[in-house]
Amino acid sequence: MANLVDNTSLYLNWGANFAVVGATFAAVFLAALTHYEGLVWINQRLNRIRHAKRRTVLYAVLALIVLHIAEIWIFGFTLFLLSMYPELGHLTGAVSHVVFDYIYFSAAVFTTVGFGDLSPVGPIRFLAGTEALTGFVLIGWSVSFTYLEMAHLWKSRV
Repeated sequence: MANLVDNTSLYLNWGANFAVVGATFAAVFLAALTHYEGLVWINQRLNRIRHAKRRTVLYAVLALIVLHIAEIWIFGFTLFLLSMYPELGHLTGAVSHVVFDYIYFSAAVFTTVGFGDLSPVGPIRFLAGTEALTGFVLIGWSVSFTYLEMAHLWKSRV
C-alpha cells in the first residue's frame, strides 16, 4: 500500500507534470521534423539513382530504418534525461538505469511492441504513451513513402 501512495504522489507535482508535457512536445516535434527532413533527404538521393531501380527501394527501406532508429533515440534519450529527476518518474524492471535501458524501452514503445519487461512510473508515462502514437504515425508515413516509391518505379517499368 505504501508503494501506491508513493506512486500517486508523483502525479501531484504539477511542475513535474508540466515539465514532462513540455519535454514530450519537444520530443514529438523533433522526431516529426527529423522524419520530414529525412524523407526529403532520402527522396533527393533516390532521384539520383533512379536508373538502378532494384536498388532504389532497398536504399529507401534501409534509410527509413536508420531514420526510425534516430527517432527512437530521440525519445529514449528524452526519457533518460527526465528520469534523472525522481519527481518526473522512472522505469521499473530496469536492471541498471543506463541510457540503453531507455533506448530499448523506447524501441518497444515506438514500434508498439510493448514487451512489458520495463514500464514507466510517474509523469513520464505521458511521454511513453505519446511516443507510441508518434511511432505509429511515423511508421505509417514511412510505409506510405515506400509504397509511393515502389508505385513510381513499377509504373515507369511498363
